[in-house]
Amino acid sequence: MSKSDQHIKTFPKGGVHPNDEKRSANVPISELPPPKMVSIPLSQHIGAPSVPVVDKRDPVKVGQIIAKSKGLVSSNIHSSVSGTVTKIDYVLDSTGYKRQAVIIRVKDDEWEESIDRSETLVKDIALEKDEILKKVAEAGIVGLGGATFPAHIKLNIPRGKKADYLILNGVECEPYLTADHRLMLEKGAEIIIGAKILMKALGVEKCVIGIEINKPDAIANLSELCKEYPGIAVQPLKVQYPQGGEKQLIKAVLNREVPSGGLPIDVGVVVHNVGTSFAVYEAIQKNKPLIERIVTVTGKEVDKPVNLRVRIGTPVQDLILAAGGLPDNTGKIISGGPMMGKALNSLEVPVAKGTSGILLMPEEEAHRKAQQVCIRCGQCVSVCPMGLEPYLLMNECEKEVFERAEKDHILDCIECGSCAFVCPSNRALLDYIRLGKRVVTTMRRERVS
Repeated sequence: MSKSDQHIKTFPKGGVHPNDEKRSANVPISELPPPKMVSIPLSQHIGAPSVPVVDKRDPVKVGQIIAKSKGLVSSNIHSSVSGTVTKIDYVLDSTGYKRQAVIIRVKDDEWEESIDRSETLVKDIALEKDEILKKVAEAGIVGLGGATFPAHIKLNIPRGKKADYLILNGVECEPYLTADHRLMLEKGAEIIIGAKILMKALGVEKCVIGIEINKPDAIANLSELCKEYPGIAVQPLKVQYPQGGEKQLIKAVLNREVPSGGLPIDVGVVVHNVGTSFAVYEAIQKNKPLIERIVTVTGKEVDKPVNLRVRIGTPVQDLILAAGGLPDNTGKIISGGPMMGKALNSLEVPVAKGTSGILLMPEEEAHRKAQQVCIRCGQCVSVCPMGLEPYLLMNECEKEVFERAEKDHILDCIECGSCAFVCPSNRALLDYIRLGKRVVTTMRRERVS
C-alpha cells in the first residue's frame, strides 16, 4: 500500500454513529479460572452440529477432541478443561433454544502433552499450504468476529476463483466491545504471524489490517510490528458503524464492491477477524485448538468492566461475577454488542466460540419504546449500508409476501440494525427482516430439494 493510500477511509453508503462506550479499552486481558462445571455446546458454528466422540464417565484433558465435524460446513469441538464427562444433554444457549452439549465436571488442569503452553513467540512457519488447511480444520477454528463460519472453508478457495488480498478485521465497530482491541495491543506479534500463515494458506502476497481510528494505540502497535513483514500494512478507518461488515470493509479498504448475493472471494478477497488470526497462530505454531477466547464484560453500571480470557463452556454468571456482579438495575443481559447482540434469558448460558462480549444494560435502556406508524421519513433507507429499503422489506414481511421481499434483495441485509437505530417511530424493522430472511432462505432450499 502506497503512502498516498495511508489516509482515513470508510465505506460510502449509509452507516450510523452510536456512542462507542469503550469503557474497558484500557483494561488488560485477565485470566478467568476454569469453573467447576462446563457445558460445551456442539453447535458453536454455522453449519451442522458436531457429533460427540466421548460418553458419560469418560476422562478428558484440555485440548482433547470431544466432538467431530459433520458434513462440509461444520467444525471440531475440543474440551476446554480436564475432568470427567458427566452427561451429554441439551442446555440453553445464546439463541434461547436448548441444544446438545457435552457437560464436564472439572478436575485439576491437565492439558494434552502436544500443546505448547509457553509464551515463546514462534516466527518460522514450518507447515505448507495443505498442512495449514488440515491443521486449522482439526483445531476447530471458526470466525471469531461473530459469524462463526468454519475458517478452513474460507481458506479453501473454490475452483475458478482466486484471492489476491487478505483483509484482517480489527475494526470492532460494535459499541462497548474491546476484546479485539486488547488482543491487538497484547498479542499483536502473534496476530501478524497468524496473518502470514493465512497468507501462505491462501497463496496471497498482500494483507491489510483495518482498524478504526478510535484505537490509535492498536494502529500504532500493529503498524510498528508490520515493518518486519513486507506485504502487511495497517489501514486506519473512520469510526462509522457497521465498518466491520465484510462488504463494507472491503469497499473501504480496497474500493472493491461485492456483488449482490456474492461473497468476498468474488472480488479476490478473503476476510478474517484478528481474533481468528491469533487462533490460527496458536493452532499452527503451538498446536493449540480453539478452547478459549477473549470476552468483554461491560455496561454503564458495571462495577469493573473487564476483558477476560475464558474457557469455552464457562457459564455467563461466572464472567459477570468477575466484573463485580450483576448491577441491581440490570434490565437486560446481551450476548455481543447492543447493535447486533442477542438478549440472554439465563445466566447459565455457556460461553461459546462466538461470544465476543456480555453487555449488562440498565433498566432504563433495556426496553423498547412503543411502536408507532411509519412516517415515511426515509431515514432507514439513508443509513442502510447495503442500499436496501428497510421500511419496504418490513411491510412485505408483515404482509407475508416473501417472494416480493426476495426480489427486493432481503438476503443482502447484514442485520446491522442501523435502520432500527434511527427509526423515529421505533418500528421493529430488523425483527421482521430477520424473520423474512429465514423464510426466504427456507423457500430457496425447498426449490432445489
